[in-house]
Amino acid sequence: MKPTRILVIALGGLLLGAGIGVGLKMADKADQPAVAEPVSAPEQVDVVPDFSYADLDGRMRHSSEWKSRILVLNFWAAWCPPCREETPAFVELQDEFFQDNVKFVGIAIDDQEPVEEFADTYGVNYPILMGDIKAVTLSRQLGNRFEGLPFTIVAEPGGKVVLRHAGGLTRDQLEPVLRELVDKSRRTHEPAARI
Repeated sequence: MKPTRILVIALGGLLLGAGIGVGLKMADKADQPAVAEPVSAPEQVDVVPDFSYADLDGRMRHSSEWKSRILVLNFWAAWCPPCREETPAFVELQDEFFQDNVKFVGIAIDDQEPVEEFADTYGVNYPILMGDIKAVTLSRQLGNRFEGLPFTIVAEPGGKVVLRHAGGLTRDQLEPVLRELVDKSRRTHEPAARI
């Protein structure tokens, strides 16, 4: 296990223990049993919120780059078996739908080194962004209630979410959604008449 993962787990345990200790101390003072406050989850949104993360080269990439595209936003990690299974189909679909205004973007919830190895191994042909705890919150906002990986959303141009999918996503599940959005986009964005 990577040292950063161990540190995150240890820090989480420390904070949890400290929170329980403070809660019990306060309950003793009030002479009442401790009652845990529910942690509020971010409210689910129907439009992709603005976000920015560094890509594998360290450049900041912003969601505004893809606002006018059909966006396939995939939260994943290199250690995740279903992520490995779905990635080859994502690479193929990105190639096939590139001319149709479709953009895949991966947000990795992982360390940079295994993400780079993963991207090289699978020939990832779309931007990979390095997520952090804010990326986990973003995935929850988009509907990933249990914070599992992989989690994928598809949004039409403008950012309206049309598909939320927890777990591995197959080509057979994703391709019809993309074809429908491409057809819809063609109908609503007719080319300008030549004068």
